[in-house]
Amino acid sequence: MRAVAILSLILLASPGVAQMHGQGGGHGMGGMGQHHGADGTGHDEVNMPGLRGLDATPEESGELMVMFHHFDTLSREVENLPNGIRTVTTSSDPMVMQVLVSHVTGMIQRVEEGRDPKVMIQSPTLDILFARPEAIETDIEITDAGIVVTQTSNDPEMVAALHTHAAEVSDMAARGMQAVHERMMRQAGN
Repeated sequence: MRAVAILSLILLASPGVAQMHGQGGGHGMGGMGQHHGADGTGHDEVNMPGLRGLDATPEESGELMVMFHHFDTLSREVENLPNGIRTVTTSSDPMVMQVLVSHVTGMIQRVEEGRDPKVMIQSPTLDILFARPEAIETDIEITDAGIVVTQTSNDPEMVAALHTHAAEVSDMAARGMQAVHERMMRQAGN
């Protein structure tokens, strides 16, 4: 399993990268972030509790936090293939790039194992990926251009989900948490 080997190398080479830059590790609504919400709970964009999940490790949530806090360093190209996607994602910040590689390889490993982290802000598009991992063929390369992921499938429903998820990730890379807030509002019918 190629993703496992890459993930192991990243974790051995850079233990604690996610914690090193995971700004604000506390709970609650303290700090100087933006706090708002119609239901009174608010959005805590410093501690980002929505990045936690039922089966996500603190390190995985920390990686998401780093990428959302530094989304402006990310750049991404997506090619929709007739049977899947080819993405190239990179960061202008070497630390964020390490976190990105760890996140991508870790999540692909989770998909291959059918282990949904159930992160609170997670898109429902991911449900099919975690439910039917055997329908996806994945290849990962780390090149000078960034982390290159090619995912293909013979299942049209899976191909559509791969296309949708790639577009959602591109939107998050371009606009950060604002993209997530808007998607969640659309899902809620607001």
